[in-house]
Amino acid sequence: MSEGSLFHQTALYLWKTLYLCCMKSTNTLSTLIRHIGKYKTPTILTPLFTLGEVVIDVLIPYVTAMLIDQGILAGDMQKIYFFGAVMIGMAFLSLFLGVEAGRKSAKAASGFAYNLRKAMYDNIQTFSFTNIDKYSTSGLITRMTTDITMLQNAFQMVLRITVRAPFSLILAIFMCLFINVKTSFIFIVALIILATFLVLVISKVTPLFIETFKKYDALNASTQENIAAMRVVKAFVREDYESQKFNKSAEDLYKISVKAESLMAFMSPMMNLVTYGCIIAIAWFGSHYVVEGTLTTGELTSLFTYIMMILMSLMMVSMIFVMLTMSAASAKRVVSVINEKADIVSPENSIKEVTDGSIKFDNVSFSYGTGSGDYVISDINLNINSGERIGIIGATASGKSSLVLLISRLYDVTKGKIEVAGNDVRKYDLKSLRDSVAVVLQQNLLFTGTILENLRWGNKNATLQECKEACMLACADEFVSQMPEEYNTLISQGGTNVSGGQRQRLCLARALLKHPKILILDDATSACDTATDAHIRENLRTKLPSMTQVIISQRINTVMQCDRIIVVQSGKINGVGTHEELLENNEIYREFYSIQHESGGDFDNPEQKGGLNEEN
Repeated sequence: MSEGSLFHQTALYLWKTLYLCCMKSTNTLSTLIRHIGKYKTPTILTPLFTLGEVVIDVLIPYVTAMLIDQGILAGDMQKIYFFGAVMIGMAFLSLFLGVEAGRKSAKAASGFAYNLRKAMYDNIQTFSFTNIDKYSTSGLITRMTTDITMLQNAFQMVLRITVRAPFSLILAIFMCLFINVKTSFIFIVALIILATFLVLVISKVTPLFIETFKKYDALNASTQENIAAMRVVKAFVREDYESQKFNKSAEDLYKISVKAESLMAFMSPMMNLVTYGCIIAIAWFGSHYVVEGTLTTGELTSLFTYIMMILMSLMMVSMIFVMLTMSAASAKRVVSVINEKADIVSPENSIKEVTDGSIKFDNVSFSYGTGSGDYVISDINLNINSGERIGIIGATASGKSSLVLLISRLYDVTKGKIEVAGNDVRKYDLKSLRDSVAVVLQQNLLFTGTILENLRWGNKNATLQECKEACMLACADEFVSQMPEEYNTLISQGGTNVSGGQRQRLCLARALLKHPKILILDDATSACDTATDAHIRENLRTKLPSMTQVIISQRINTVMQCDRIIVVQSGKINGVGTHEELLENNEIYREFYSIQHESGGDFDNPEQKGGLNEEN
């Protein structure tokens, strides 16, 4: 292969890498630069300090050569003292500049990572359920941790090594040419050999490093799922299965990491081989030039230092391209979350107050953004009066939960519109709407902290007495008052130190503290016993009569006292009426009642007589 062809391929690869890292996505680069924020000063000072350090480091070998030639070999103690003092001063100045560059780069890189994490976290808080559906939880965690750490390291490398390596390389080459042109051919040949090898290794190892991020996602997903479902795992004695699944993810990550690092392992021995070859060649040819008088002993000594500097700089340049290529993948993943636009936002001149709890569904249809795209609910027309108690019943996956999630704009309708208090929900300020519509889900979570802190999520200014009153309505005060610290009892992560029924009641109390116009209970008492469920319903009916209540349940006892009951089947309203009217006029509701009150069966069990699953 010709020298010109070799340089051409090397330059082409390096340019391609730079293009992929920096130019392919201008939006990515501009977003990253924008998030340097208030850390611009250390970002600018770091390269300046590093450049000063490089200049001094390059000059020190030249001063050393003068010390040897004009001081030691000439026997001139005055020159020895002078050049020795100069070298000590340069060493301390280099130390100062290096320390300052390190401090500034650490501050800039850590601040940059902080800004990225904050921007990502803040943007995630604005996401609708549709936005969240695009990313897995493990994927978001990997982006927040591994990917941003990668960008932090890359940013610090950019500030220091991308200044140090190229300038050290250029200045060291210049000094070699300045000292002796003939010996420069030695390191030029070494440079070509090493550059070729590095390009080959980097081109092979870069895709492997990028692939490791996917393996990290899989490993995080396996770990997170296992820990979150630890009770289920132990209940079904599936520890061995989960261990095998984790081991598979860990082994995949291990294999690709070993493959990448094995290729990288060739770089250090090759570096040493080329370095030692250069030293031997320069020692051989340099000694002849010293004998001829065209090269001094001090200059020969400095050439050894410059050769090491050149080759080390080239190694650092190669690592820069590996790091930049790897961080480009991380940058794309992080920026995609930061730049993700929430598809549900408050409109301009939004309505700030919800005056009552009336709800109107006007020819509403809805489909999720993922999946088949088929409507999960369709052609829904329904009027709910303010203060009315509405029950919703239907088979699993019939669209009950999807129907009520649209009221508070956790999702937006696909067709039609929903009105609350006579206004389209899309015209409301989101905070005002969601403060007026409280949703209590079957799987609502509690957060790490005291019971009181969790309750105050509903109203941060709520007094202890107000929290107790809400807990009484939700039948939670009876067990909270028996706890050692009562309302100051610490709740562990996810509320795992309270039972499912207790967790549901605390979540209901939290929602009641919002004093909402509309209360939506989506199987919110499914983990409570029937007596507690009945007590809660009675409290809500008698003590909160003006609050519109939408109650979703699989239990017919939970909804039978509602003002009206809606029967949902396959995403459509199959019937509306009171308990007595539906028993008389609606076959599905009648079978539902029969199964639960006569056969003791499960509404969703296809083997029960009547078979109410949706295929019938």
